[in-house]
Amino acid sequence: MDWFLKALKKYSTFSGRAQRAEYWYFVLFYLLIILCSSIVDGVTGLYQADIEVGLFGSLAFWGLLIPSIAVGVRRLHDTGRSGWWMLLWLVPLIGTIAWLVWTLQDSTPGANEYGPNPKETPI
Repeated sequence: MDWFLKALKKYSTFSGRAQRAEYWYFVLFYLLIILCSSIVDGVTGLYQADIEVGLFGSLAFWGLLIPSIAVGVRRLHDTGRSGWWMLLWLVPLIGTIAWLVWTLQDSTPGANEYGPNPKETPI
């Protein structure tokens, strides 16, 4: 949970680097929040099947959209790539595979053009 909160504290910070743990724990808690809010939508009757959207699910998605983009950009920075590579998500299968490979890679050792390695920086 600390990694998720760390990412939320830097919700609009697109500079710097994010370790694998920060990124993947954010993704885990993001998915859990979306799942729980969707369940609440279904139980309370706030889910609208005709447009396939629920109130709480929508609020969770839109509320966490900028933090998820920011942590994704910082994760790319940690692997030595520009944040503009996030646009690769627009390419259906290839974009998803490339993104998965890049986010699973270890940090580039030492400092890069986006800042010092967070693994090597004392907290």
